Amino acid sequence: MDDLDIRIAGRAGRITLTRERALNALTHDMAQALHRALDGWRDDPAVALVVIDAAGDRAFCAGGDIAAVFHAGMAGDHQLGRDFFRDEYRMNAAIATFPKPIVAFMQGFVMGGGVGVGGHASHRIVGDTTRIAMPESGIGLIPDVGGSWLLGRAPGRIGEYLALTGARMGPGDAIHAGFADLYIPEADWPDLIARLERDGDVFALTGQPVPAAVLDRRDLSAFGGRHLPDIVAALEAAGDDEALAALRRNSPLSMAAGLALVRAARADHRMQQSLTREYRFTARATAESDFLEGVRAQIIDKDRSPRWQAGADEDKVRALLAPLDQDDLLWEDAE
Repeated sequence: MDDLDIRIAGRAGRITLTRERALNALTHDMAQALHRALDGWRDDPAVALVVIDAAGDRAFCAGGDIAAVFHAGMAGDHQLGRDFFRDEYRMNAAIATFPKPIVAFMQGFVMGGGVGVGGHASHRIVGDTTRIAMPESGIGLIPDVGGSWLLGRAPGRIGEYLALTGARMGPGDAIHAGFADLYIPEADWPDLIARLERDGDVFALTGQPVPAAVLDRRDLSAFGGRHLPDIVAALEAAGDDEALAALRRNSPLSMAAGLALVRAARADHRMQQSLTREYRFTARATAESDFLEGVRAQIIDKDRSPRWQAGADEDKVRALLAPLDQDDLLWEDAE
């Protein structure tokens, strides 16, 4: 397909995101095609490993292409969004559970859906331009695509901080927070990919000294508050204007739900458990949350002035995260 270049090169299955002008934003068709490619290579003896990269130097993948979900939701069609998120999450799980090495080379913006593609690979490479974030609370959504699983495993209160603020991580912070594994200068990536294709093993993957992390030196204790208002009060007492500005900009309902998701994920044993919980929110998002308004303000009209209607109500959060009965996202034992 035009948006993905899927092929076999040497001993490697190769997937290159090619929507460079759209910052390689992930469409529903791309998610399904990527999943099909992995299924086809799972038992193929000619494929020893998989390499995922992206065209251009601005972005590995700056998120999911949710314009179609927005327009369908505005027209009263909520099934299109459910189908998109369900298939995307199944693809995310296929990456996380793939029996062969998957090496992701993540340059530039890696946000939301991009984390779902690169962040669950077995070998996650970052460079100097890498900027990773889960900014969903700014569009009225929650950290999904398995993001709550990753955030729940970040040290200290980094997970809560990233979920609520949508802050961006450079390569050092991304490795410190558990969203990446190795720092390798991007100029070295073409030769390294050629070696992976030729040799079909990951022994060539040797990281260089990791750039300094910032998050491990920042006081994030305020994000240990039980509820969102507690966190806001602690930040006000500490005079953390930078964090407060983000929390005042983002959807209160999304932040409260994201907080619950990150903390629930800490008890999960499989990423699929986190994905199922995320899907409960996103399956309801176009009908029952501020998601459509967030997309309108940030992506469609681009006025950057969302008019949030929902507050950080704990009963509303529980309702959005409640099981979907027959429609819950289920997993086969083999996955």
